[in-house]
Amino acid sequence: MMRVLPVFPAYATALDKLGWWALRVACVAVLAFLLVPIAVIVPLSFSDSSFLVYPIPGWSLKWYENLFTSGDWIRAARNSFIVAPMATVIATVLGTMAAVGLARTDFPYKGALMSVLIAPMVVPIVVVGVATYLFFAPLGLVDSYAGLIVVHAALGAPFVLTTVLATLQGFNHNLVRASLSLGAGPLRTFFRVTLPVIAPGVISGALFAFATSFDEVVVTLFLAGPEQVTLPRQMFTGIRENITPTIAAVATLLIIFTTSLLLVLEWLRGRRAR
Repeated sequence: MMRVLPVFPAYATALDKLGWWALRVACVAVLAFLLVPIAVIVPLSFSDSSFLVYPIPGWSLKWYENLFTSGDWIRAARNSFIVAPMATVIATVLGTMAAVGLARTDFPYKGALMSVLIAPMVVPIVVVGVATYLFFAPLGLVDSYAGLIVVHAALGAPFVLTTVLATLQGFNHNLVRASLSLGAGPLRTFFRVTLPVIAPGVISGALFAFATSFDEVVVTLFLAGPEQVTLPRQMFTGIRENITPTIAAVATLLIIFTTSLLLVLEWLRGRRAR
């Protein structure tokens, strides 16, 4: 196998070359620091021990069997796959509408409105949890799927907004004008002209919104009742009360699931670039 060595410009000094290698070594070290703890949890899910220990005494799939036969884990998975898709749909629709509106018009305090719309991305999640609990409690939305879906949609919508806005930066608005001049209405123009062009940004935002909702635990701790327990909350409860390798099995499946979402996202970005 041929090794591809870096080609330095003729004016590069020994210090420049040292800095080049030092930067790459630092990047590899940071990646290892972030990824090794994630990789360590995967073998533990196949251990036959009842404790999360190394070295692994033996190998078994019993924790995956326990995961797929436990009523608590099945209920938590069902709730996650109810809340996350519905919240994603709402977040995608609202975020796309807001992005299209902001991209088409200029008005005073547009920057301030943008800051308000993306506030859920920067406000500490504990503050969001407390605020939504205090606001939803008098409305009877605590311990309900509706309240959980609304909050998860609010957390995911800013991701859709920012990705769609980034896509619209390169959008040719003359296409919209041409469609309107040929007799198409605004709604038909959006679905036949605008949406196909910005679809990669919409799908990317939807994937971010889905991942945000699927992994959210803090707001769920404030709003969800016993019947609305999601996978992250069930994992949090298991870590706090009784740690078993079943949690490692769930974490492994979530790693695979999240990695698959990221691969799809990168594929969409590559397709958009081409």
